[in-house]
Amino acid sequence: MLFLICLTFSYAMFQGGFVSWFLFYSFLPFSIYCVVLSFYSLNELEVTRVLPKSDYNAGEPLKVTVTIKRRNSFPLFYLLVEDHLTDALKYTEKISSPKALVFPGLKREFSYQYTITKLPRGEHFFQSFTLRIGDPLGLFEKEKTFASEGKIVVYPAYTELLYRPFENQYDQGLTASRERVQRDTSMAVGVRDYQPGDRFSWINWKASAKRNEIMTKEFEQRQSHDVFVIMDCVPDQRFEPVVSFTASLLRAVLKKGAQTGLLTYSKERATFPIRGGEQHLQQLFYHLAKIEAKSLRSFEKVLEKEAFFIQQMVSFMLVTAQLTKPLIEKASFLGQRKGSITLFLIKGLKESPTDEERSLIAVANARGIRIVLVHEGNFAAVFSEVTR
Repeated sequence: MLFLICLTFSYAMFQGGFVSWFLFYSFLPFSIYCVVLSFYSLNELEVTRVLPKSDYNAGEPLKVTVTIKRRNSFPLFYLLVEDHLTDALKYTEKISSPKALVFPGLKREFSYQYTITKLPRGEHFFQSFTLRIGDPLGLFEKEKTFASEGKIVVYPAYTELLYRPFENQYDQGLTASRERVQRDTSMAVGVRDYQPGDRFSWINWKASAKRNEIMTKEFEQRQSHDVFVIMDCVPDQRFEPVVSFTASLLRAVLKKGAQTGLLTYSKERATFPIRGGEQHLQQLFYHLAKIEAKSLRSFEKVLEKEAFFIQQMVSFMLVTAQLTKPLIEKASFLGQRKGSITLFLIKGLKESPTDEERSLIAVANARGIRIVLVHEGNFAAVFSEVTR
């Protein structure tokens, strides 16, 4: 800038005349402003980001307010402020841009707002701002990056479901038993051979005397409401509806007063034991907020491995967007060993099952696996057949 000042002054001195001196005096204010601006410290600026809250549901809007404060009133021609967003937020639909051009003038405090119309599911971090100032002619610019951390958690969108068990059950109450199979000693339906662990009071002495061997009473079995949900994390275009339905299902089961657990296999294995309560629901939703479709293991491989580690007899609910023959075989094996199986197949809003899927559904029903088609946007109709 000093060189340009000297150059225009020399031109005016040697050339002379109105034009050359007019050029020098016209350029002089801009050049002096640039020189003074070069000594202006951006460290005196204070940038804050105001987030209305930290917890959201997917699809909700987010309105961010950015406030800039400074200690003196030095005239600034413009100030370019950019809030650095993560890739997940950067490419979402916005009403306004996180980058704003502000003309502060002599103001010591000014602000702007931007809005993200539909938040994507996940845990999103805000880290820094970039501020840039310059002169009217664009001859001089100065910028600085300010650290300003923030975080929001966007939980998966859920639908209010009226959960009803698919099977007729005894002793249904507000809370569920931790045991999958219990014996109702008031409902004896037959006799069988004695097995180690049978109670002394269960022995049927009359039948034992007739057969000359110890016989015990066979009681009606009752089932609990315990539900264990296994969610498929294989990359698929319908993964977001899979997560949304899983969240709706878990919430409906827990709100009903039953207990539930969750197993996912994405980047790493994550399992939550069968429990109940609001705190357990919060843990499940936080996990579903961060889950990604990055499983390198197919869903049937997950079932094959986990079948040997699950100790309880519970009702299994599998949530997936892909139905295959190996999956049905592994689910059938799991059901025979551990309990009943219900598989929820997630489809698009107007998407119908293919002919191959229809044949697989028939095979699954023959093997005792209930297949329930779930259409995106119509989650509430899933348990309607149970309530009729």
